[in-house]
Amino acid sequence: MSSSWQVWAVLSAVFAALTAIFAKVGVEGINSDLATLIRTAIVLVTLSLILFATGQFTDPGPIPAKSWAFLVLSALGTGASWLCYFRALKLGPATLVAPIDKLSVVLVALFGVTFLGERPSLQGWIGIAMIAGGAVLIAFKG
Repeated sequence: MSSSWQVWAVLSAVFAALTAIFAKVGVEGINSDLATLIRTAIVLVTLSLILFATGQFTDPGPIPAKSWAFLVLSALGTGASWLCYFRALKLGPATLVAPIDKLSVVLVALFGVTFLGERPSLQGWIGIAMIAGGAVLIAFKG
């Protein structure tokens, strides 16, 4: 498959969309936190199998403390996000939950500017504003 980040980003969006639909159906009738645990366990097993099957599960050598710290923070953020996402799906329609969840795109842009020194172009800011506006229009329909 292509090494282009755009291809991987589109695939990520497709799988995220399927995740929302599958999760909405899967969370019906069970506790949303339990659903998150089941999903997380399956992700862990699947990724482990992929790493073993492709020979990528090797000794990585020393991992810097900074990498460990930020990967732990990222994992905690992912866990919190998934718990909140599944709770929202349990309580609300996927067609409204997912757009609000995608406000993360706007937050990533703001955090990227604030903490990483990234500088989106004017066109980038317009797109970010459109994502924010679209999410608000969808989630807070009249």
